[in-house]
Amino acid sequence: MTDHTPDPAMLAKAETLTEAVNTQLPSLGLEAGVFRVTLREESTDARSPHGLENVYFELQPAPDLAFAPLERAASGGELSRVSLAIQLTVAKAGPTPSCIYDEVDVGIGGRVAEIVGQKLRSLAQTQQILCITHLPQVAAQGQHHLRVTRLSGDETQVELEPLDSPGRIEELARMLGGVEITAKTRAHAEELLSRALI
Repeated sequence: MTDHTPDPAMLAKAETLTEAVNTQLPSLGLEAGVFRVTLREESTDARSPHGLENVYFELQPAPDLAFAPLERAASGGELSRVSLAIQLTVAKAGPTPSCIYDEVDVGIGGRVAEIVGQKLRSLAQTQQILCITHLPQVAAQGQHHLRVTRLSGDETQVELEPLDSPGRIEELARMLGGVEITAKTRAHAEELLSRALI
């Protein structure tokens, strides 16, 4: 293996991405998390199609834990939120046409859930976002709302139903209130939806 120092321009870009993503994490409910991009030399003397370095995304989920590769250090919900932070950071550089977020709401609620929803809505200005969520604060921020219902039977099947405005209010009320939906629950659902549409 030959001695190789990563290109200073690449190191600068890695540091810029690291700083920008870390500014997003606290508002996404990852106050203690620290993200970093590291460049490591390839273990071969030959150039590869990807250059002389490998790029690693790493996360330190809490101050008492060590940095580890993102896929090992982050839970499903943390991985979705770090991915969202990266997408928000690089969206202007050339957005991916479509992104799917599943479990982006794991372990959050209230204010953080609404902020996550707002950030997804902001990201949807430049690309198509499909978000699977159980939180009304996130669902209310969508421009469209589809209700997915698993059908009973021997085979796994689902029903997909696009919701109109009254349907959205009912579904948000169900997400907020559970089994019994009251007038207050509907009013809260309507308020969530109207705030999102401002």
